[in-house]
Amino acid sequence: MVAERIDGKAFAAGLRGQVAQEVARLKEEHGLTPGLAVVLVGEDPASQVYVRSKEKMTVEVGMNSYAHRLPADVSQGELISLVRTLNADRAVNGILVQFPLPKGLDQQQVIETISVVKDVDGFHPQNAGRLVAGMPGLVPCTPLGCMMLLKDRLGDLSGLNAVVIGRSTIVGKPMAQLLTNASATVTVAHSRTKDLPEVVRRADIVIAAVGRPEMVKGDWIKPGATVIDVGINRIDAPEKGEGKTRLVGDVDFAGASQVAGAITPVPGGVGPMTIACLLANTVTATCKANGLPVPAVLTA
Repeated sequence: MVAERIDGKAFAAGLRGQVAQEVARLKEEHGLTPGLAVVLVGEDPASQVYVRSKEKMTVEVGMNSYAHRLPADVSQGELISLVRTLNADRAVNGILVQFPLPKGLDQQQVIETISVVKDVDGFHPQNAGRLVAGMPGLVPCTPLGCMMLLKDRLGDLSGLNAVVIGRSTIVGKPMAQLLTNASATVTVAHSRTKDLPEVVRRADIVIAAVGRPEMVKGDWIKPGATVIDVGINRIDAPEKGEGKTRLVGDVDFAGASQVAGAITPVPGGVGPMTIACLLANTVTATCKANGLPVPAVLTA
């Protein structure tokens, strides 16, 4: 058996199309144009590429994009002041500060300063609390994208055994909560989990978000399980030439593909979903700020 490849790139393109339709409807029916502000501090090359991609896709779906680039030596006070200005700006519906921040800046204070209703990353403690309580709020983009892919593949998740490998506040914990809210039976595994391969073998759904290249082996996977690989790791690729690298996930794709029922590739799986869900969250925030119903296609 060779696993079905879950095409996150194609799904994300479809989601961006739905976002564009909703943006057009908000403009036509309510005179509203959603606006996303992105704040980039410093010169990190990977962050610069990611931010440019976000800005491009924001404009492509018809939203307003507001870019703010600050030097790496900006003070904490100046950064917080900018966030507060964006909080008060009615043209801005979503605020994203690109992480990680340069050393010396307090990332958590920045997260807590962003208005809860504009927190399109879903990192604010109040949004995290709403997720735990099963209340509507803004959900972190990567877990939201994973849930969309899972529901598209499996439909109802009730009663399925799910293992989330990784307990970060960005992916692991909110992912586990989304699965719990969907009535799956959830285990959160991590570096100190005893006999991790055996824990994973019981899972109908495996979410790998641990940040270790190809850690999850094919013989860890239950036959027919659905595997969502959140990892993005760059490793040496001498077969491509001296000094060359390639991207791999947290799962041994070749091995797992021989056992799983379906699996996301890296690249082309979860990654494209993250930006698409950021755009969806911006529309969600715009609707909530204006007392309008949130389109079901933009939620998990």
